[in-house]
Amino acid sequence: MIAAGFLANGVKVYITARKEAPLIEKAKELSEKFNGECIAIPCDLSNMEGIQKLASDYLNHEDSLDILVNNAGAAWGEPYENFSEKGWDKVMDTNVKSMFFLTRDLTPTLGKNASDDEPSRVINIGSIDGINVPIFETFSYSASKAGVIGLTITAARDLARHSIRVCTIAPGIFDTPLMQLAPDKIRDPLLESTQFPHRFGQPSEFGQLASHIVENSYLNGETIRLDSGMRMKPR
Repeated sequence: MIAAGFLANGVKVYITARKEAPLIEKAKELSEKFNGECIAIPCDLSNMEGIQKLASDYLNHEDSLDILVNNAGAAWGEPYENFSEKGWDKVMDTNVKSMFFLTRDLTPTLGKNASDDEPSRVINIGSIDGINVPIFETFSYSASKAGVIGLTITAARDLARHSIRVCTIAPGIFDTPLMQLAPDKIRDPLLESTQFPHRFGQPSEFGQLASHIVENSYLNGETIRLDSGMRMKPR
């Protein structure tokens, strides 16, 4: 969603994921659709080796970076009584640890061409579940997304000296391919939680907000909800 929005505005984009073949195919598809340049760098951001590989591979292509979108994510659902350490660590490592260390490792690259008038941007992808009480028993996911919000505030303060702005998007429910495959017992409660409008979010709406964050150099340290007003659920 975000890559498409950037490409539509003439931005050169690099995307990453664990599965190499679908990633390369998606980069090709986006490049052709928007007559732009979308480049695939396959890696696994759930561990330090993958984080360092992405930073290194990117620097083999470019010597500066204007926008970093931290979007790697994982979820895990289990009852509270037997929630596993594996489910806790996997989610926290992917959702929070990778975000911090990738941003840290790319900070010199982000700061290279940045100025107060034309700052670089870091956009962290959080979730409404880091703010609201989640519908399902996703304890590590909610904790990780709340951690993203806290990390954004701290990073925004510290990276300001490098002319780097940091914000979080906290999305609600979007009509992604993964969501389209979900069974009704998952889709129905999520759809019911949406408010005004009463539907899942669309890809263009996500891309529009990301582009707005990039265009507004006065926006910093904020978490912006994109959730159809889920907090306004009628009593």
